[in-house]
Amino acid sequence: MKIMSKKECMAMLLAGGEGRRLHPLTLHTAKPAVHFGGSYRMIDFALSNCSNSGIHTIGVVTQYKPDALHKHIGRGSSWVNRSSKGEVALLHPADKDNVYAGTADAIYQNRTFINRHDPEYVLILSADHIYRMDYQAMLEQHKRNKADVTVAVTPVKWEEASRFGILSTDEEGRISRFCEKPAEPESNLASMGIYIFNWKYLESLLIKDKNAADSSHDFGKDLLPAIIEQGANIYAYSFKGYWRDVGTIESLWQANMDMLLNSELLPWQDQQAKVYTACTDQAPKYIQSSPRVKRSVVSDRCAVRGKVERSVISFGVQIGEGSMIEDSVIMPGVTIGRNAVIKKAIIGEGTYVGDEVIIQGTGRNDIAVIGEKETIVTKMDKPAARFFSTDWMRWISSPS
Repeated sequence: MKIMSKKECMAMLLAGGEGRRLHPLTLHTAKPAVHFGGSYRMIDFALSNCSNSGIHTIGVVTQYKPDALHKHIGRGSSWVNRSSKGEVALLHPADKDNVYAGTADAIYQNRTFINRHDPEYVLILSADHIYRMDYQAMLEQHKRNKADVTVAVTPVKWEEASRFGILSTDEEGRISRFCEKPAEPESNLASMGIYIFNWKYLESLLIKDKNAADSSHDFGKDLLPAIIEQGANIYAYSFKGYWRDVGTIESLWQANMDMLLNSELLPWQDQQAKVYTACTDQAPKYIQSSPRVKRSVVSDRCAVRGKVERSVISFGVQIGEGSMIEDSVIMPGVTIGRNAVIKKAIIGEGTYVGDEVIIQGTGRNDIAVIGEKETIVTKMDKPAARFFSTDWMRWISSPS
């Protein structure tokens, strides 16, 4: 094996998730490739954080329906300057019979790629979270603590804590307890799925875990509890900024709406921590108020002839005369006919919505969802009328 120039720290992005809770949006593509914020995909945030943090050697570990991700990332030139001698490598299981058993196994199977770069530290990231973060600050704390492992953490709402890996720390920030998705959480301090490991230490753990018959080969379920039990130096890195795990339809919709409530969250506003994407000619713009559009994000190459309020309109969207879009996320290439009504909904990429169609969520946590490349032409002229996506049997209600 040829050793390339040694890297202090490289990143491995876990981007192979199926994202069943995001169906129908993930029926044909991996979760990190889902569109977000008008002109981005989820994975753009982790990739851009790496670039802005000076980490230019990145392995993107894919598995479930990776075609859209592979096409989007390409050679990684949107995120890595080739003059930095970095690379964005797309890493996929060698054959379909050797799929990754878990997140830890995904890194284990790609340790040859990591060893080619001979890093001191490896940054492990989830590729489907929305946030901006300086990983160098986390790395500096890791080195000061002489840690074996550092886990980025943030407080979450108590009612949502059971969705996350929950941990406890002592006064020095050392992690004393970790439980993956506990039924009755003891705290609301959640793992962000961001870890820095000393690579040689992690490699030894992965080899041991691979041979453990009772392991699910997952960082949260297996490795972190075992590390704590061993008494290793494992510390928490407290993150204070905006972060959201967009693993459900409701959280994806809310994260898009968060941008409209606070313009500081808009990815293109911060010149020091830009979010990069492959779609460089489709930059979105935030519109506070105009005759047709109010407090919304509207990307370039859109034709808005109807009215839009508190919504995210992606590039290439066409909205016909008399139509009303409210509190919704319209993904790229959607065509909406005349006099249609879309409220509290997510419309998947490339879908056609005909004239006078009504699509509306029915409650606080009920978001109407249409999958990609659908054709919805049913005229909703009765209050009790219903229709559903042909690819995903999720009922969508008309106004009651």
